[in-house]
Amino acid sequence: MLLSRICVFLLCFINCSFSKISWPHSTSDFSLEGDYLLGGLFALHEIDQVTSIFTPETTECFRHSTSASGYQMLQVMRFAVEEINNSTTLLPNISLGYDIFDHCSNTKNFLSILSFVSKNGSIKPKEKLNNYQPKVIALTGPYGSTRTITIAPLITMGLIPLVNYGASSYALSNKIQYPSFIRTVPSNKDMIEMIIHIIRWFGWNWVAFLGSQDSYSSDGLKLFNKYISNTGICLAYQEGLSLNANYSQTLKKIDMLNINVIVVFAVPQYAVNIIKTAIAENIRDKVWIASETWAMNQQLPREPGIGKIGTVIGITERLLSLPGFDQFIYKDRRTINGYSTESNVQSKNKTCNQVCDYCPLLTAEEIINENPSFSFAIYAAIYTIAHALHNVLQCDMNECHKNPKAKPYMHSSKVPFSNCSVECKPGYSRKPEGFHSCCFTCKKCPRNSYVDYSRDPYTCFPCLESEWSDEGSTACKTRIVVYLEFAEISSIIVMLSATCLIILLIAILCLFAYNFNTPVVKSAGGSMCLLMLMCLIMSSISVFFFFGKPTFVFCLLRNAIFAFFFTICISCLTVRSFQIICVFKMAAQFPKLHSLWVKHNGQWLFIMDQTC
Repeated sequence: MLLSRICVFLLCFINCSFSKISWPHSTSDFSLEGDYLLGGLFALHEIDQVTSIFTPETTECFRHSTSASGYQMLQVMRFAVEEINNSTTLLPNISLGYDIFDHCSNTKNFLSILSFVSKNGSIKPKEKLNNYQPKVIALTGPYGSTRTITIAPLITMGLIPLVNYGASSYALSNKIQYPSFIRTVPSNKDMIEMIIHIIRWFGWNWVAFLGSQDSYSSDGLKLFNKYISNTGICLAYQEGLSLNANYSQTLKKIDMLNINVIVVFAVPQYAVNIIKTAIAENIRDKVWIASETWAMNQQLPREPGIGKIGTVIGITERLLSLPGFDQFIYKDRRTINGYSTESNVQSKNKTCNQVCDYCPLLTAEEIINENPSFSFAIYAAIYTIAHALHNVLQCDMNECHKNPKAKPYMHSSKVPFSNCSVECKPGYSRKPEGFHSCCFTCKKCPRNSYVDYSRDPYTCFPCLESEWSDEGSTACKTRIVVYLEFAEISSIIVMLSATCLIILLIAILCLFAYNFNTPVVKSAGGSMCLLMLMCLIMSSISVFFFFGKPTFVFCLLRNAIFAFFFTICISCLTVRSFQIICVFKMAAQFPKLHSLWVKHNGQWLFIMDQTC
């Protein structure tokens, strides 16, 4: 982390030629003054071979291969800005400007980013957000997931809107890591699902997956492996290729494995190398599934022998034309002579990665006929920023409020409310009102029931017998069995009380046994009294088996012992009460019945009968 901070710090002072950084304003394709500046990152050049650099130098893009499609993307942004500036309804009295850089490297084009986030040429990392006013109000680009993931933290940490037109990595959907990132293209998730749908549609199950060593391909491969599980599709071969990889050997391995369906999920440089190698190696009759990055490539259909490699199935967004774009390009090319002189001056006194020597040489037809896959995405990105700024500045049909100055983190006011009924709170079911499903009242679900909005928002479903819920629940909870543990205070109090009672009963039992032959003990019941005391002692002992997790032995001891001995005790009390109240009267009125009672020990027979 410290090393990366040092490198970024050094990059603030080092430019392409190790001279003082300057970001002058010019009237070229790269810069336009306005009330609010937009940033743009486009790959006007592409790096064919990666070379190791051991100093924190910014890559000089003009030293690498040209990319006319990148220049076409730049022109789309210029066209959108000019169209907005000419509009009388969108940002009516506001002019948009732009600052555009050639962005060709995955990791060594930070100079442009530092320019965007700077304020008057300097950066204050600890400045409060409400005092922070960077050079640009928002930016679009760059092309490619790896390049975007590299620069996104520097942009989004200041909540500068990064409206991307060409980064589809699913990782960028994480709003915690990239809070101000949005895009106008689908994520890799949608592309991978479509590829798998095509494979399953044709009944293929033996496929290869070729990608590049970047975030775009690695993210796509991860999703591909995830989504083909339980589909019957086998990934027979996979590889992430570098620019210097042996493409020939890779394709020979695929051919030896008898794989006839090859998914090429890579950025254009790698995809072009793969297809050219397939032509050179005479690879025939394969099915090539092209991701959106190269599906509309204009160069490959012109390659000699392309028809022999098999069938190429390309997946891309629906192409939408931009009315007026062709006329804009023709008008721009008519001023090429004046621009050519300026280009020569720029080559000598250039701002880092804001020069394009080959661009003035391109004809209008060459620009217009370039790959249009991302044209509408760029156009939509610029208009997204413009509409957001229109809302922040509280613009009407005639003018915008220029003060206070808009900040990047400001936002599209609240969305107007237009619902028949307010959405129910969690745990409330809908009760329909009238004929429309949008109109309802909310009813709180009772205890032991819940509402599942994904299942049916109009019904409170009952919980299972093993579950429970409070009022207003969205899910049921599993019932938890709670045991009275030995260590709990209430348990200790009960056991101490039972112990004291047992000690007292034993003491009385010993006292009665010692004086068993005395008239007092005999009049109290004699042996029956001793039986009652012993039964009470045993019943009290059963208390100790009511604590802790119940087991078969504990349940048997506590229930059986208590029920048996306490029944005997109650029977003894009943007989003793009967003897006191009735027996003496029975002796006087029914002498024979009393004689039978005494002769046959009726009290013990009664106790046995009650116990059984």
